[in-house]
Amino acid sequence: MLINQSMVDKAESLMPELISSVAEPKAVVDIVADESAFQGWRVDQAVDQEWKEKVLGKGDSFILDFQDHLVGYIRLRIKPVGSPPDAPLKLKLTIGEMPCEIAEPFDTYNGWLSSSWLQEETIFVDVLPAEIKLPRRYTFRFVKVDVLDTSVKYKVSFEEVNCTAVTSGDVSSIKPLPDQLSEELALMDRIAIKTLQDCMQSVFEDGPKRDRRLWIGDLRLQAQANYLTFNNHDLVKRCLYLFAGMRLPDGAVGACVFEKPHAHVDDTRLYDYSLFFVACLYDYYEASKDMATLQELWPIALEQMEIAAQRLEEDGVVRDDETWWSFIDWHPELNKQAPTQGVLIYCLKQGLELARVLSESDKQQYIESLIERTSAAAVKHLWDEEKGFFVSGSERQISWASQIWLVLAEVLPAEENATLLNRLFEEQPAIGMTTPYMYHHLIEALFTVGSREKALEQMQAYWGEMIKDGADTFWELYNPEDKKLSPYGSNLINSYCHAWSCTPTYFIRKYLL
Repeated sequence: MLINQSMVDKAESLMPELISSVAEPKAVVDIVADESAFQGWRVDQAVDQEWKEKVLGKGDSFILDFQDHLVGYIRLRIKPVGSPPDAPLKLKLTIGEMPCEIAEPFDTYNGWLSSSWLQEETIFVDVLPAEIKLPRRYTFRFVKVDVLDTSVKYKVSFEEVNCTAVTSGDVSSIKPLPDQLSEELALMDRIAIKTLQDCMQSVFEDGPKRDRRLWIGDLRLQAQANYLTFNNHDLVKRCLYLFAGMRLPDGAVGACVFEKPHAHVDDTRLYDYSLFFVACLYDYYEASKDMATLQELWPIALEQMEIAAQRLEEDGVVRDDETWWSFIDWHPELNKQAPTQGVLIYCLKQGLELARVLSESDKQQYIESLIERTSAAAVKHLWDEEKGFFVSGSERQISWASQIWLVLAEVLPAEENATLLNRLFEEQPAIGMTTPYMYHHLIEALFTVGSREKALEQMQAYWGEMIKDGADTFWELYNPEDKKLSPYGSNLINSYCHAWSCTPTYFIRKYLL
């Protein structure tokens, strides 16, 4: 990778101090199979709520519900009961954000992501009494405790189980909402803020359970929500310098960055994510007016536009073949060409604004010519007048993502964009959306064309339904028609607190107040 050590050092100098708080379990629960419940599992209060000091032997278990989503470090205090312990205590902890993670055995998992992301611990305690502090950070609401074995001579009791929760998001800095906002939207705002807060660690993580990484597509949306809530400019700045300071060999910004054992960029390359460095820098400058950072990072933003332009065919359309990866959404059948053309134009327009701020007249001309070329190509080659939609790829696929991103790119006049989105809802193309990430862009597009009521309706139909299904933070994936949907082969490994799902607070505070 290309390393600019001074930028990496600047990022490390912006390391935030984590805020910690101790959370105690609120209830003992049973998780019961119920086809009518979300993902087939219902949470019931256990008849016996006593767990402290309860005497437990081999085969006994209980499930603790903290009744809040937590990111942090679990601590247990255990004492022996009966004769002096003559064998180690064998203990199993199953730790989950959702009931399915507690109820469904992890040995049934057959997804393609590593099963090591599934949260469980088998612990051997040689000396009792003991205080155990789990070294790993966990993300959860529920903890199931299984006593796998003691001996015939002794049993155990749990004196304490708690969690030291950590975040760099200081909720005291958030402005309260006006009283006239509906209870539904106020609740949606609170859950979105909690989602963002739990993803705010030493960087903006994509998900605190999995992958615990800084992904630039997630960062862009987190930062937009952050500016209207926590307003932590330094954490965004740290992330920008991490991406800028460690790039792929040709200068492209990598899709994600690892922090440990030392900061380093992953070798994952996404065409749209590299371009989002431009958008992230634009949003950061608009929020902070930090000219020094803009001046230092501008050459890297410009380079992302130049690299992206190398993929244009002679006709001005992004080349679509097997040599690239543009994320856009998780839909398995989605062709990425047209929506990526939209991302390119969208980011070029933001890059143009930055060039104007910096009075880079020669760069303005370069970017303007690219915008003209790619916008004209989108209308000429991707717009199907007869069908009334943008098409994508050699099979001229019509998808939600293509329409949404080319509306956001504003290649058609405003009135035609509004008409296009109306037609999208009327005709409902089969290639739909699978993530809150893509739903965010739909709702942003609706607000952009002035369809405020439709945008609000979609927020309530999507994030509102998540709340009805029990969300205390918003999820990585949600399909109201397939509530076990997972691109990884199993909903057990889905992230149920995910960065790209935090944006209802952005919409509420930007467009609805």
